[in-house]
Amino acid sequence: MTEPRAEDKEQKTKAPCRPVLPRIDSQRLKCAKVIVDQAVKAHKVFSIQGPYPIIRKALKIRGWVEQYLPMSTRPKRQRHMSQMTTNSRDDCDSDNDGISCMLRNETPDFYWTSRRNAIKDLHKDQITNHFKGASSFTTKVGLCVNLRNLHWFDSANSDSFFPRCYRLGAEEEKNAFIEDYRLTACVSLLKHMVQEGERRHSQETVQDNGKQNKLPRNFLPSEMIGFALKVCENFLDGLEHRDIDSAGKASKPTEEQWAEFIQNYYLIVHNEVQVVSCQMDTNSCTVVLQKLRNVSPQFDIDGTGNMWIIKPGALSRGRGITCAKRLDHILRVVQCDPIIIRDNKWVVQKYIEKPFLVFGTKFDLRQWFLVTDWNPLTVWFYTKCYLRFSTQPFSLQSMDSSIHLCNNSVQRHVNASPQRHSAIPAHNMWSDEDFSTFLFSQGREHLWETVAVPEMKKAVISALLTAQDIMEHRKNTFEIYGADFILDHELHPWLLEINTSPTMAPSTPVTARLCRAVQEDTIRVVLDRRENAHADTGDFEMIYRQAAVATPHYLGVNLLVEGAKVRVSSHPPSLQYPTNPGKKLRARDKEEE
Repeated sequence: MTEPRAEDKEQKTKAPCRPVLPRIDSQRLKCAKVIVDQAVKAHKVFSIQGPYPIIRKALKIRGWVEQYLPMSTRPKRQRHMSQMTTNSRDDCDSDNDGISCMLRNETPDFYWTSRRNAIKDLHKDQITNHFKGASSFTTKVGLCVNLRNLHWFDSANSDSFFPRCYRLGAEEEKNAFIEDYRLTACVSLLKHMVQEGERRHSQETVQDNGKQNKLPRNFLPSEMIGFALKVCENFLDGLEHRDIDSAGKASKPTEEQWAEFIQNYYLIVHNEVQVVSCQMDTNSCTVVLQKLRNVSPQFDIDGTGNMWIIKPGALSRGRGITCAKRLDHILRVVQCDPIIIRDNKWVVQKYIEKPFLVFGTKFDLRQWFLVTDWNPLTVWFYTKCYLRFSTQPFSLQSMDSSIHLCNNSVQRHVNASPQRHSAIPAHNMWSDEDFSTFLFSQGREHLWETVAVPEMKKAVISALLTAQDIMEHRKNTFEIYGADFILDHELHPWLLEINTSPTMAPSTPVTARLCRAVQEDTIRVVLDRRENAHADTGDFEMIYRQAAVATPHYLGVNLLVEGAKVRVSSHPPSLQYPTNPGKKLRARDKEEE
């Protein structure tokens, strides 16, 4: 028998390479099992889709345990982010992951996600952070349409807090917008004339001294003012229905007349060409403008530039938004794309030309609110908010988005202008406390609590009332929204839009503090108040809770038609006589008399 070769001996002596398994600590495993059993029994299993460390921490402090989503079920972007966090691994090499492995066959009792369409097939006891149907008021098109029906739900007037808005893809609304633009141009011209008269008290007027004076080339005839006055007076007559009682209907301007007026309006207001006028014209403009102010809640936000903002119907973070003053520029947006016309994907909204400015810079407000029920409608208003500044000084002469759009997603890509005031921070944000301090320095601090905040609350409630019939009345559901407001020069708030899944990213020192606080307070409202009705709700304040509306049970469509069998007489109708013909004849004669 031959001896084995040396090479074979070496191969036999070498042990196969095996993975080194982690040592299992039986005591820790036992403790984890106890934690899991207690959480399952108490219905405290949660699952979160996306990086929400504040929500995770708040739930774990309250004794909840997390069931991690499988990596394959997460969106691609969140898979990448999850791989960078220790809380998102699918293996079982830590206590948290070991607990999650034990929970793989359990149904989460609390499900938080940033994607509404990820919520499917929930049972009635599961808690989730999104309602179905929110697009009816969280898209620009939906909010525009809904608020027109506010008078059916509330006594408030949407024109007092929502700048008028039109869907350019709908033919009827496009025509209504054109009428609005033309009327606004007439009103703007009258305002321009009054402002010019106030600036030049000693203005010399062109008078006819018996000679036909040739006007300078940069002057337009005074018929422009008469045309605008006539249009405004006809509008006022229509509001009071005096046009119906008048013997003859007022003739409407033709398309050619409107085209000529609009072109001249551009020359006067945008190019500063002067109009031949006298003091009588200025007085007439003042009288008509006062009448218009009395009937138009949006009179003061229009300014003189007739500026509008064009928005994609369902995009966020300022994408696709442009500003324009000329009617042909605005209409060109929909005329070049038939898909936009078909799907109503664009809205045009009146731009607020006289905003409240901080050191000459425009800003808007991000205000959170929470809905915990739709029947009865229950609304919580967050008493903290923050301001987002533009990087450029405010001006109506330029249409640059860095001047007019205050979204952080837009402004963070733009360098701040050297002309902007140094008191505005480089990250372009203030808290509401910073703003209150500024208002105090201006002697207007009382307007924040007496005007701005109460009217923001009313605007939120009104917007929600119009969507209540559309929303799903599911219990164990809540949702936090972010409303964007802008303040006019009198600190009156105007609602611009409502956002679902508002960003909670700590992009600046202001949002790092406030976004953490609003998430923690959301858990206080949603979970702590379940166990204790008097629990602390942080900075959330309940501002509305209506009486519950009884929902009728749906019994299905009943297509059964019930009736009685027709009795057929043996005699023709002409041969049937009444039993007492004289009495009926006398009654018939009495009726004819």
